[in-house]
Amino acid sequence: MEAAAKGASAGASSKADSLLNRTMMQLLEHVEYRLITGGEDLEAIYRLRYQSYLKSGMCGPIASGMFEDRWDNLPNSYRFGVYCYGELVSTLRFHYISAAQPYSPSIDAYPEVLLERLARGETFIDGTRFATDPDAAPAPGVLPFLTLRIAMVASNYFGQDSVLTPVKVEHSHFYARFFNAVQKSEAKQFPGVLAPIALFEIPAGENMRRTLERFPFYQSTPTEQRLMFGNPAINRLTPLSIVPTAKYYRAAA
Repeated sequence: MEAAAKGASAGASSKADSLLNRTMMQLLEHVEYRLITGGEDLEAIYRLRYQSYLKSGMCGPIASGMFEDRWDNLPNSYRFGVYCYGELVSTLRFHYISAAQPYSPSIDAYPEVLLERLARGETFIDGTRFATDPDAAPAPGVLPFLTLRIAMVASNYFGQDSVLTPVKVEHSHFYARFFNAVQKSEAKQFPGVLAPIALFEIPAGENMRRTLERFPFYQSTPTEQRLMFGNPAINRLTPLSIVPTAKYYRAAA
């Protein structure tokens, strides 16, 4: 009886994964990622952050209507907007952290977890300032997958030890289910936001390989990886637009 229940659960999970993969591969035909460093697009992602954070209680009112912070313009910072059918639907920022550039919000928030590991030579991708516009979503529930695909492209490019994802504990089930994220700290005050945030870590290596096999829409070609992360281009005024390459990666690998 127990074996039958487990088999049914596995079958349902596999069916759900297949539906998600089909939906995402179709949507990626209409998606572009923009590496944003200035101009109106930068203001747009700051406004989206603010609207999302204000609505969720992550921040209070800000007169400018934009949410930016002291980590945005660091040399190891990458700010992205996700556009679907030409409309901004979400945004995410990354810092690539190493002993040479130990700069990111998570380093400041969780030094007891990360500083010793950096000194040992470990490297990390720190994903923060995730914000979405649910009203602009092309389909229910897809924005986290469209947005966090950036983390998978970054992981393939940098080859870091882990991806860091500071999140509310109540949101952690998503990261554990789809990325095998592991909680590394208790929830605590996080720089720039009101809600307590815990640090979760997504191991690279074999874990990332299995995730890419399970969800092929996370795959990317080396060309896409280089365009997204080969140069932060902090002073670029015109955003660099990158088209997802999941359907091409096998031929280009």
